[in-house]
Amino acid sequence: MLDLAFNLVSRSKAVAHLIDLLQRLDDSRADLLRVLTYHRIDEPCARPDLDHALVSATPGVFDEQMRYLAAHYHVISMAELLDSRRRRVALPPRSVLVTVDDAYGDFETNAWPILRQHRIPVTLFVPTAYPDRPDRAFWWDRLHCAILGADGSNGYVSARTRGGRAACADRQRAFLQVKNWIKSLPHDRAMACVDHVCAASASGHVNGQARASVLGWAALRRLAAEGVTLAAHSQTHPLMNRLTPDEARREAVGSRDDLHREIGSALPVFAYPAGGVSDAVVRALKAEDFSLAFTTARGINDLQHADPLRLRRINVGARTSQPIFSAQLLPWLVHLNRWA
Repeated sequence: MLDLAFNLVSRSKAVAHLIDLLQRLDDSRADLLRVLTYHRIDEPCARPDLDHALVSATPGVFDEQMRYLAAHYHVISMAELLDSRRRRVALPPRSVLVTVDDAYGDFETNAWPILRQHRIPVTLFVPTAYPDRPDRAFWWDRLHCAILGADGSNGYVSARTRGGRAACADRQRAFLQVKNWIKSLPHDRAMACVDHVCAASASGHVNGQARASVLGWAALRRLAAEGVTLAAHSQTHPLMNRLTPDEARREAVGSRDDLHREIGSALPVFAYPAGGVSDAVVRALKAEDFSLAFTTARGINDLQHADPLRLRRINVGARTSQPIFSAQLLPWLVHLNRWA
């Protein structure tokens, strides 16, 4: 609903002017936290072996967005957010936290130089089973190659779904259909289905496979030394609400422990992969002394009332125009949380 509204907004010059006026009249209320979420910062066709849906912005668009934040908002670090909660001090008005999920390699080459240029702190959520594992790729990237091919144009799929076997001539539509179906399954079954599709494609229908895409530990240590905050994003990137509570606890704690071992420290912070969260998962994180956890539910957080283990974020995608980007940061969005 909100995505549709924002897309309509971006098509109207009059409404764009209204957004600009509202931005200038933005209230001075403290303790409202906007959390932006990015995944990949790259040109859409730079890595045809990877699912292009994970490209949040091109480097040029990302630079424009970060310049806008630096000029109009108070961008805080994760450490500042934790400190404000510990001391029970309200955040300054117009506070924004920038986060990037999954630790793709283009963070180091494309996103971090822009963030440094604009002096914007960032938190990178790392799925810790992937660094320095060239044999591992995210399941959606593997599926992308199995269906579309490593060059993004070849491939064939035949996978079992609820409606029987589906073989689509339109490979892109097939990919989206199968990807959405995989997300609906219990974790173990979902991964088995991905393995099955990839194995069938490897028999001759597809040209190549997804290459390793996550930053290695040496690069992550270098980024941490330069000022990037690293935080837990599970080990293997499962939907946490598709696991048992004990499995979810092991994923979260294991990721935090991996960071502590490799980087030397780890904040009590977590991001739910793909937003998969449940009451049981929240209880498991609380029992393990996590202080903050981030969902993918859209909205602005009123920290006087928000659950610190269910903080909302604003996802930035390839279709996020500058008017949409500006509109989603306005304080009235907090009132739409009940429908987001």
